[in-house]
Amino acid sequence: MRSIWNGAISFGLVSIPIKLVNATESHSISFRQIHLEDGGRIRYRKFCELEEKEVTSAEIGKGYEAADGAIIPITEEDLASLPIPTARTIEIVAFVPGDRIDPLQMDTAYYLSANGVPAAKPYTLLREALKRNKKVAIAKFALRGRERLGMLRVVDDVIAMHGLLWPDEVRAPEEAAPETEVTVREAELDLADALMDTLGEVDMESLHDDYRSAVEEMIEAKASGEGVVQAPAAPEGGGKVIDLMAALKSSVKAAKEARGDAAAPEREAKVSPVTPLKSRTAPKEVGGKKSTSTKAKPAASGSGTARKTTAKKSAASSRTTAAEKASTSRASTSKASTAKAGTSKASGSKASTSKATAKKATAKKAPAKKTASRRRAS
Repeated sequence: MRSIWNGAISFGLVSIPIKLVNATESHSISFRQIHLEDGGRIRYRKFCELEEKEVTSAEIGKGYEAADGAIIPITEEDLASLPIPTARTIEIVAFVPGDRIDPLQMDTAYYLSANGVPAAKPYTLLREALKRNKKVAIAKFALRGRERLGMLRVVDDVIAMHGLLWPDEVRAPEEAAPETEVTVREAELDLADALMDTLGEVDMESLHDDYRSAVEEMIEAKASGEGVVQAPAAPEGGGKVIDLMAALKSSVKAAKEARGDAAAPEREAKVSPVTPLKSRTAPKEVGGKKSTSTKAKPAASGSGTARKTTAKKSAASSRTTAAEKASTSRASTSKASTAKAGTSKASGSKASTSKATAKKATAKKAPAKKTASRRRAS
């Protein structure tokens, strides 16, 4: 690793000589600008406006443009002589828990390497102190012409430093939030939790840049004269969620199939039968005081008038049946009560009719037996 900055870490009165190296590298594919007509490469030339000629990098310095348009030259010696302690020093100003740092502030990452054998002992001391206290160090340092904020933390056996944006460089998030108020139901949250459980965790080492791989394959195919494979067209109307509940359920199912998991997560099992719309459309319960016949008949009819008529007939039938039962108990042996019992057949009393029929059958059978006995005697 090539160092990009040499200096020291100021840890109280302890000074630790270090070298700063980039902790990350970009693998993105870069393109050149070309002339579409003939494929010639487009280059930007550094041109001096006063002399109207091209100049080399060695002839180029820095300058600040004032409000009136005048250019004030600034040299590297001017910047190095600034009266700030961070010109060549990473000055630690505080130690805080790691969760106090907002990830939005994090910028470029660097490794701090001990510069020389004498730096090994204080370097190790700072590293072990950060580990033991489970904290990160907040520091200030100057790099590429300006003072920056940094966070020092331990990565394996190395002290890493993340460049941090100044607090006033992070925009407030309020303008990016939804403008309308939205209520999320518990059933939707439960399904979202089930989807998170189904997707589970991932090995970060298994993730790779699919776009870069596709670009490399395309370049290879064009260089060898082969045809370029066209990507499938995106479905129309993508991104519109018509039914959020259905989309969540489908996502859980697809995630389970992708992982080959046949068993549903426990959380999904609890929420799968939940259908919030049923509670709104369920019919109202009928009071227990109404008779069974009254509930059954209105269900078959389709109008309010039919329900009223059926209720009146049922009430009249109930009163008639009660009266006939009382009359039958008072005069069970008389012919008049038998006649009344026969009349009750027209009003719908099945119990009284069955009794009357049984009595008539008994009366007819008795004479038949007597006649048969007389014929035998003769």
